[in-house]
Amino acid sequence: MVEEENAFSPVFKRGNETILVAEDDTDVRLLVKRILAGHGYTIIEAIDGKDAIDKFEEHSNIDLVILDSVMPRKNGRDAYDVIRGVKPNMKALFMSGYTKDIVLDKGVEEGKVEFITKPISPDELLIKVRAVLDKWSVL
Repeated sequence: MVEEENAFSPVFKRGNETILVAEDDTDVRLLVKRILAGHGYTIIEAIDGKDAIDKFEEHSNIDLVILDSVMPRKNGRDAYDVIRGVKPNMKALFMSGYTKDIVLDKGVEEGKVEFITKPISPDELLIKVRAVLDKWSVL
């Protein structure tokens, strides 16, 4: 006898894009990497904003940058400004464990970039990343 599954399990479109993940918290960075790599994305890790810029300059095939908003050496917005100076249409997703008001004070202007708050579930991360990648242009 075959039993039917009652639980809903979302199916996510697998990715093949390259994503730069800049996060100063090692555990969070490795979790994001594991989730995204497990769904087909190639991940380049950066430990802070300065490292994100360096890694971006080393790799020409990056499709999306995921930046923690508050990091040492260079915050996410400052790193994104440098990256966007090289590639103006670079898609970005900002993350933060701080409230949106604090992040907005750091330069992430509401409505100008994509933003998610931490903690975030794997499903929410996958949905948001796919939505940002599938947009025709950066907001």
